[in-house]
Amino acid sequence: MKLDFEHIQSAHCENGVTTNLLRHIGVSQMTEPLAFGIGAGLFFAYIPLLKINNGPAIAFRTFPGLIFKRTCSYLDIEVVRKKFSSKEEAQKILDQTLQAGQPAGCQVGVYYLPYFPKEYRFHFNAHNLVVYGKEGDNYLVSDPIMENTTTLSSYELERVRFAKGALAPKGQLYYPKQVAAITDHQIAIAIEKGIKKNISNMIGIPGPIAGVNGIRFTGKRIKKWRDKLGLHKAGLYLAQLVRMQEEIGTGGGGFRYIYGAFLQEAFAYHPKEQLLEIAKSFTQAGDLWRTAAVQAAGIYKGRISSQEDFNVMGDYLIELAEIEKQAFVGLSKIKWQA
Repeated sequence: MKLDFEHIQSAHCENGVTTNLLRHIGVSQMTEPLAFGIGAGLFFAYIPLLKINNGPAIAFRTFPGLIFKRTCSYLDIEVVRKKFSSKEEAQKILDQTLQAGQPAGCQVGVYYLPYFPKEYRFHFNAHNLVVYGKEGDNYLVSDPIMENTTTLSSYELERVRFAKGALAPKGQLYYPKQVAAITDHQIAIAIEKGIKKNISNMIGIPGPIAGVNGIRFTGKRIKKWRDKLGLHKAGLYLAQLVRMQEEIGTGGGGFRYIYGAFLQEAFAYHPKEQLLEIAKSFTQAGDLWRTAAVQAAGIYKGRISSQEDFNVMGDYLIELAEIEKQAFVGLSKIKWQA
């Protein structure tokens, strides 16, 4: 049983799953930047009390699942989403879904994915892929960050669908229901909703840990890590930041590039010059995030270790907070109905 499903490689897993599943039901306009932007995927959060791999939880994108949920919601596409306590029930429903001709998105842990290079296998449970068929005991898998499709045995798929730990997927599967053709007007409305949601998330959430406030807060904390945590632990915390930035999907810098590309694509639906200008700010932010990652890597690998090196790292994030704040303030001033 192999469904007629087109595998399109993407930079980030949930963007790719969203794009591929929506294109499968006929939303031909959908691209990875549109999925990410309509889904208000750009975010930042620093949660020191929540530990992942013995480091503070740091997010450069919105909570897993929300990109798919929002993109479908803003396009008025109904979504089916299921979680399971029973592994047997999870496999049964997946098989029934495939037999009905519907490929399914699955949230999985990456640690036991056999086709992942070993250096990318660590305990992170918010990866997404599409299962689009079954042949014997093997499931046909479209992992959008991979160049080609692959297979997982029923045991291998069960193992990653029920990975333990933070963000445990609990066998989750999801897919969009079939709809009539989505018009360019609907895409335009969804773009506006997605941008407004992202503005709210980045400059409208009170408190110090989320959005641009979170970036600035983290920058200030980094300057204190060397004295407060000691050089070794501070280096591990910076390693965590780089891992979440550069190895989880497209990470901090890559997400900013994608958002810039989204604003450029949005211009086709909303011909407002501000979108093109603000897109340049996100490219600038992406470049600076990459520069910050190099600085952090130098510290945790022991090449640089002075307090001034930590200060430079912190200042990068404080500068990034201001760049992204001004970009979203600019977006908030656009008069969409003009």
